Amino acid sequence: MYTSADLRKGLKLIIDGEPYIVTVFDFSKPGKGQALYRTKMRNMITGIQIERTYRPGDTFEPAQLEERAMQYLYKEGDIYHFMDNQTYEQITITEEGLGDAKNYLTENMNARILMFGDRAIGVEVPNFVNLRVIKSEMWVKGDTSGSDSKPATVETGYTLRIPPFVNEGELITIDTRTGEYSTRVKEIGRSGEGRVASDQ
Repeated sequence: MYTSADLRKGLKLIIDGEPYIVTVFDFSKPGKGQALYRTKMRNMITGIQIERTYRPGDTFEPAQLEERAMQYLYKEGDIYHFMDNQTYEQITITEEGLGDAKNYLTENMNARILMFGDRAIGVEVPNFVNLRVIKSEMWVKGDTSGSDSKPATVETGYTLRIPPFVNEGELITIDTRTGEYSTRVKEIGRSGEGRVASDQ
């Protein structure tokens, strides 16, 4: 069991039978009063934010979460299908449950799935993914918008800004932590295998 002294940002615990993660934590001790632990927490299933205040000695049940390596198979409507790499068991996650990870998923990609009991509640994709640009606007030198980038859409439907020298059909690396362009991938041969080019 956790106590209020264990509270900190990122701590995962059970509130009313569901897993929550502490997103904001503040400790205060008013003059002669009792110490207070103020928190904001996000429900890891529904995404709902709550605020709670605790006193010294309050206890909490740790959230028993498990990470499993899985492969993304396909999307059907707004349902995403994954397969466990060890057991070959298949699970589904809604588009809402995926959050930003949906912007980077391509078929057969490996990802880490966060499980609460037998329920998938989150997805962690690699920090960098290679995606193909399927649409980009022409960039005009001297564009008065003040930026040396142009909007582009990649194969997952995600839209971001890329440098003007990147063209439709090219493979780019995206940093999934920020959602931003990282570099262009230089493809060798027709196998689809690529190596990261030096131009950024």
